[in-house]
Amino acid sequence: MFILNVNGKEVQCEQDKSLLSFLRDDLRITSAKDGCSEGACGTCTVLVDGKAVKACVQKASKFVGKKVLTVEGLSEREKEVYEHCFAEAGAVQCGFCIPGMIICAKSLLDVNLAPTIEDVKKAIKGNICRCTGYKKIEEAILMAADFFRDNKPIPVQPKELKMNQHFKRIDAVEKINGTGIYVDDIEMEGMLYAKGVRSKYPRALINKIDISKALAHPDCIRILLKKDVPDNKIGHIKQDWDVMRGEGDITRYVGDVLALVATDKKDKLDEICNLVEIDYTELKPVTTPEDALKYDAPLIHDDGNIMSRAGLVRGDADTAIRNSKYVVTTKYKTSWQEHGFMEPECAIALPEGEDGLLLYTSSQSIYDEQREVSKMLKVEPEKIHVHAALVGGGFGGKEDMSVQQYAALMAWYTKKPVKVKFTRQESLDYHVKRHPMEMEFTMSCDENGYFTGMKGLIIADTGAYASLGGPVLHRACTHAAGPYNFQNIDIYGMSVYTNNVVSGAFRGFGVTQSCFATENNINLLAEKAGISPWEIRHRNAIRPGQTLPNGQIADDSVALAECLEAVKEVYENNPYAGIACGFKNSGTGMGKKDIGRVILSIEEGKVHVRTSASCMGQGIGQMCATILCDVSGIDPAIIVHEHADTERTPNSGTSTASRQTVVTGEATRRVAEKLKIELNKGLTIKDLEGREFYGEYSAQTDPLGAIKENPISHVSYSYGVQVVILNEEGRCEKVVAAYDVGTPVNIQSVEGQIEGGMVMGLGYGMTEEFKCEEGYPKSKLGTIGFMRAPETPELEVKLVKAKGQIPEALGAKGCGELCMIPTAPACSHAYYRLDGKLRTQLPLRDTYYNKKK
Repeated sequence: MFILNVNGKEVQCEQDKSLLSFLRDDLRITSAKDGCSEGACGTCTVLVDGKAVKACVQKASKFVGKKVLTVEGLSEREKEVYEHCFAEAGAVQCGFCIPGMIICAKSLLDVNLAPTIEDVKKAIKGNICRCTGYKKIEEAILMAADFFRDNKPIPVQPKELKMNQHFKRIDAVEKINGTGIYVDDIEMEGMLYAKGVRSKYPRALINKIDISKALAHPDCIRILLKKDVPDNKIGHIKQDWDVMRGEGDITRYVGDVLALVATDKKDKLDEICNLVEIDYTELKPVTTPEDALKYDAPLIHDDGNIMSRAGLVRGDADTAIRNSKYVVTTKYKTSWQEHGFMEPECAIALPEGEDGLLLYTSSQSIYDEQREVSKMLKVEPEKIHVHAALVGGGFGGKEDMSVQQYAALMAWYTKKPVKVKFTRQESLDYHVKRHPMEMEFTMSCDENGYFTGMKGLIIADTGAYASLGGPVLHRACTHAAGPYNFQNIDIYGMSVYTNNVVSGAFRGFGVTQSCFATENNINLLAEKAGISPWEIRHRNAIRPGQTLPNGQIADDSVALAECLEAVKEVYENNPYAGIACGFKNSGTGMGKKDIGRVILSIEEGKVHVRTSASCMGQGIGQMCATILCDVSGIDPAIIVHEHADTERTPNSGTSTASRQTVVTGEATRRVAEKLKIELNKGLTIKDLEGREFYGEYSAQTDPLGAIKENPISHVSYSYGVQVVILNEEGRCEKVVAAYDVGTPVNIQSVEGQIEGGMVMGLGYGMTEEFKCEEGYPKSKLGTIGFMRAPETPELEVKLVKAKGQIPEALGAKGCGELCMIPTAPACSHAYYRLDGKLRTQLPLRDTYYNKKK
């Protein structure tokens, strides 16, 4: 036992454990987050005698006699300044990294109230943010320095909120001061802790699972096996993912769960799991699509190794290419990418009512989880009550269930609260990644550089289970020809099972990969035609009234040519600048059900916005509040944005496909119109106490392959251009992005989303590499290559507006995925201009960031 000074108070520590565990588990200080437990991410940062220290890797006893400070211990003045500056700058998205960033800011500003941008970057270099690209965080810290130095008062928040306005996000304050609750911040009396015993091998026959020694451990509460799962097949779209594998089964990847262990002592969980004895016959894994497609390859699933096929055929590509002046054919290869969201996956399930469950989750769709958990347990969906806590980043990586099904299953059997949480390494090893793809693309143009045709073959590695592999492949195919005006297209793709880590949804959703190939081919065509890469794009850029390669007629909300014009000067004035275009659909589209739903309820003088649309940091609450205020004119201060809950919030679908701004945004506009009608009658919010208003919007689109000349595949598209500028050494010095995202909802949020996507795209192109060798993940958080603040180049965002706008959501379009799509090909082109080498593989090889060994 020893005494520590934490936030100015003497506290007693009974057991020597990591400082982070003591703060969180013993003192219930939740601003310090457990993002990695290996000192890599910085979410656990605390101040010790004025210096920023990572609390996860050092024992509490080391801090005897020192003063430990967390965000909770800041003075009231410090809290109000950081709350204002971080919100005003737009520094807060998912929020998981923010308390650690603020502690780093305090360590700097306590000794230097006139810092340079380099000082700020150095102060936060030990902390990772995957949402913002760091720029808004750096601006927030510089702003805070001004407030402290000049003793500035905190401005009053405006009472009017409109689209295309700077405004502090509705969810910012709780994420800044540490009071916002993520799932791992929840503790309950009698909580059990559960964990899956995973396969030792990517592919092996399970001969025997012996749990006798584990059951004999005095702290073991329960062990569940495959036979205990009422319905063992789940899956987000295709139900092919086994909850558990059992004796006689062949494992499909190292993430397969063979036993589920529960204890009431968190620190004994690994010890008990290690007592589960499993006898295997190791088998040779299938680790490439090429091997999986061989005639004698073992079947990973009973229905074959081809998980899905997709294609887009319009016009006569063969004839068009044959008759063209210039033709290029090139093969491209992309690898896995790790999402790197700062909050590792965590879920809590507990009994509710006589025979139901309450599930606390951190995901991208509570109703998907309700559906899948109820299927697994063979109960009515209404028996599974799902409530979303704050979500610490997603980027597509939290669409699939990862820990939720295991918390629910163990709670179902034990009738006690159960928490299942991935360590950072478990998250890296077991959750889905971006699809590796191999592509062969042929593209042609006439003597003036106008595109004439394209053929392409895409082979995607979906890993052991389908996940979102089907729609990812569809998007890779339907967007492969880019945002250009030509119609002779023949694209075919296959998504193939292997024994590798599972590939799933990731920001860009397949378009990131095919865009890399197409944009590089465009540069080669420009070279052949003797025109500049900028000019060939400008000549072919889709314009209102023209037809996209998928057959959809572009409406007057398109501003790709204007985006190109916005970056023309910066591209032409820099000899080592690379350029690339991209576009991305908003909404599920392609004839699929795509519905947004919102309820407004007037409760105690507040307007509650209720929708299940998940916010992983992109700002769903602010989007809804902005549209609601713009339409109805109410004071934003009276809005309460509720967390998604299957008993309180209507189903607004998954937060995927950049759909929520358009689909749920339009549902919000419609319900706001209903509220406005009542207010225009002379009624007040007080008069409407107890009333509810409902809004719904269903996007109408045509299915892929629809027999019509100009199908509507998606209700809207966003467009963008990026220019990546290198210096003579090959270091990226600046990235300029021009984006058509319709009417911006919230300026800081739109810029921040794009900046974060730009940096994530730079990582995908140049610095990040997730390694999976022979089916075994080999990467750690600190070695993947995530960019940190000092490595991040200058970022400039230009928001471009078209002459017209889409009719939905006051003209707003999605930007969360598009923002990283053109980055990697722009990087590739920049290096091509630097040294003349065509790089056809991601991450790019032989660069400033990835030298030949």
